Amino acid sequence: MYQNQVVLTRERRRFGRQCVFEDRNELMVSVHPSSRLRLKYIMGNPQTRSIQLSSVMAFSEMETENATFDERGMFHYEGGWPKEVNINDEEQTQRHRKKVERDDAWGDEVKELIRTTMNTARQNNAINIYNHFFDDLPHDMGRTICMPFKSRTINIFHDMWQPQRHMSVINWMPNNNRQIMTQYSNLFLLKGEKRRMVTNDDTNGSTNAFYVWDVKNPIKPLYYYDNTEVVSCAKICPKEENNMAAGTFTGKVCIWETFESGMSISTCPMEAAHREQTSSLTWVYSKSNTEFYSASLDGSVKFWDIRDLKMPANEILLEPYTRNRQNRQNAHGCTVLEFEYTIPVRFIAGTDMGDVFVGNRKGLNPVEMLVGNFHICAGPIRTIHRNPFFVKNFVIVGDWRARIWCEEVKNRPSTMYVYKRSQLMCGAWSTGRASLFVTGDIDGVVDFWDLLLNQRKPIYSINFHSTITGVVFQPGGQFLAISLASGDTHIMNLDDAMKKTTSKEKALMAAMFEREITRSKLLEARVDEIKLRRRTLLMEEEERQSKVAAIEEVAVVPDLELDPDNPDQFIKMIESDEQFRLALATFHETLESVDRKRAAERKVMERTDFEQYYLDNLAEQAKLEEARKKRPGSITSKEARELRAAKAKAKAAKAAAKGKK
Repeated sequence: MYQNQVVLTRERRRFGRQCVFEDRNELMVSVHPSSRLRLKYIMGNPQTRSIQLSSVMAFSEMETENATFDERGMFHYEGGWPKEVNINDEEQTQRHRKKVERDDAWGDEVKELIRTTMNTARQNNAINIYNHFFDDLPHDMGRTICMPFKSRTINIFHDMWQPQRHMSVINWMPNNNRQIMTQYSNLFLLKGEKRRMVTNDDTNGSTNAFYVWDVKNPIKPLYYYDNTEVVSCAKICPKEENNMAAGTFTGKVCIWETFESGMSISTCPMEAAHREQTSSLTWVYSKSNTEFYSASLDGSVKFWDIRDLKMPANEILLEPYTRNRQNRQNAHGCTVLEFEYTIPVRFIAGTDMGDVFVGNRKGLNPVEMLVGNFHICAGPIRTIHRNPFFVKNFVIVGDWRARIWCEEVKNRPSTMYVYKRSQLMCGAWSTGRASLFVTGDIDGVVDFWDLLLNQRKPIYSINFHSTITGVVFQPGGQFLAISLASGDTHIMNLDDAMKKTTSKEKALMAAMFEREITRSKLLEARVDEIKLRRRTLLMEEEERQSKVAAIEEVAVVPDLELDPDNPDQFIKMIESDEQFRLALATFHETLESVDRKRAAERKVMERTDFEQYYLDNLAEQAKLEEARKKRPGSITSKEARELRAAKAKAKAAKAAAKGKK
């Protein structure tokens, strides 16, 4: 925040005499109220008057848009003729020449043209423009000389509520590159923190609302979309921008119409929702543009149609080992979904266990739907984004690496990757340059990677000092939207070299991807060959061992006829069989080890409530007995019982004596 201040300096001797202040009261003047002046007092209407004597001055900063100028030339073969003059008609050209020569300014224009032409001719005569002046310099001298990349922030969008909420998703409007959707999540409400949320404009919904902005107007959003629950993710349909779907932290999915602000028009019931928060959404191809998939951390992917949200059309669990009868306990939680309209059959899902599942929309059962499963990262998959120029290649961001994959490779689709020391949170391919993609990490650094320039280090980096939650390129590739966890959204205008790609660069990228695919296929073929050789050797070894065992069995088995009345003969034959004795010894050792393990186990038996009550009573009686022993002159319960028995015995003896008398 800038403050206006003025500093005046003056020598001490120019201040005059020193001011001496005293702490005493002195009546200088006393003016009593006048009744005459009270009669002249008139109540006036409210007025606004400026009382500041000095002129108001303010200091502010602004960033204007860059103006791009192009220099274009024209090849004058016959001069610059007007459009209405046909240069092939000699009569028209002669008539136009006479008309121009009769003009008064024609002579001055010819003089100025001759002066400019002569200056250029003298420069050409002073230097031989056809001579090679720098042939003696080495060829690699200027390769390291290059202009640094640069970018600038053209706008920053803040949350309408204070303190600012967590930024979750950003998305450009499909058919309008000047509008962007920012989706916020009120994590304070989920954590149970009692914070007072304040806004300057109450017309933009509640604390669960998110907005659509104009890129040039960060003051007030164009539309807002509100809900009674906290929204976790939202996405606009690429083919029908009037439809937008979102998921909540309770597992529900909602639908809005993007051209009208307000609450959601449709919400699925709780019994049809996910069991945990909705982590990702993606729209899929359909004739009516009304179908989308939702994924959750409970491991399920549900297929929806916005025309009927009462129940999902289908549901599948992301199990590593897929079976027709699925088990939710074995499913991996889904973190991201990806779908490409040019490949309408396939969809890709990333999980929190670092696995990537490749799905087939035309499958009839889970085994046919999940056609592939690959373990990629040590942590959850953050982003899956296809290259807009080569749709079969896509980047996967997870843990500390960003991997570039291809669908054409069967078992090992990974071709190359880049890594950082900090954890990566998001990534995206550039829509303007085929070899450029962007990653954002947890430390707030956005890195620009160009595969044609450097595959080990980023070509450009920006530090925002806050965790990056999303990066999205404008469909034209001119702007880059960056969302921060603090609630801000930055719109970046990139360098011209990052916006455009040439046909030569596309060819180089195509050759690079083709080379990596060929390398992966060769490695895959080599691995299959090694596996086949190992399998063949194992089969040969098993066959050789079976032949040896058969020969030994024939040699060892004695040719005896057992006598059922002579058990010693049977015992002698068993003792002569070495293999049987070894198997018997192994069996006895196994039994002994099992006994040792059982003896070492500590079995904890659960008691019933009645058993526990009985044991508690015994413990209570034992405590009372101990307390009774400690008191002086007291006797134990056993001694008391013995004393009562002795008294009863004496009493019985007396009664017997009286009976005899």
